[in-house]
Amino acid sequence: MPRLLRMDASGHSTLAEWTREDEPAFEAAAEEFREQLESGYIGVLDQGGGEALQIRELPHDAELVIMRRPIAGG
Repeated sequence: MPRLLRMDASGHSTLAEWTREDEPAFEAAAEEFREQLESGYIGVLDQGGGEALQIRELPHDAELVIMRRPIAGG
């Protein structure tokens, strides 16, 4: 089941889950994704093997999307 997670002080929180057949659940997940972006989180798509891609929209076929804060410093 696809999931939208937020990395936070507790480790992670599940924000949404959906199935490919449940369009209302996906739309709710996409809205949550947009709200997290607006509050300063970055969306990353897990691509396996330790690889991730920053995204600006929630892909319908994603298995795992993680919201995290930008890394401070530079």
